[in-house]
Amino acid sequence: MNDRIKFALGAILALAGLVGYYFLADSPLIVRVLALLVGLAAGVAVSWYTAPAQEFRVFAREAWFEAKRVVWPSRKETWQTTGVVFALVIVMGLFLWFVDLGIGIVVARLLGRPE
Repeated sequence: MNDRIKFALGAILALAGLVGYYFLADSPLIVRVLALLVGLAAGVAVSWYTAPAQEFRVFAREAWFEAKRVVWPSRKETWQTTGVVFALVIVMGLFLWFVDLGIGIVVARLLGRPE
């Protein structure tokens, strides 16, 4: 229940920043943007100390460590893979073009129209 109150308060603060942005329509743009950013920052700060936010932090930390353990391909491997993908796209494009051309000819003959 405590987390729901914190989330509600965070949403209200963020909404207050948004309302402040539009309420200060006659003010300079920097004041309006600061009102929006302060409201959003306050909302995030309040919501940051809830149990779901703590779970998200743990998940994000574990995901970051897992991403560090990934073996990324070298520049050469990346270029080779990209070349294979482009070549395959061109080959499949030509294949589908010929299939479409053949189906068009067959349909034209079935309908008795000149090709």
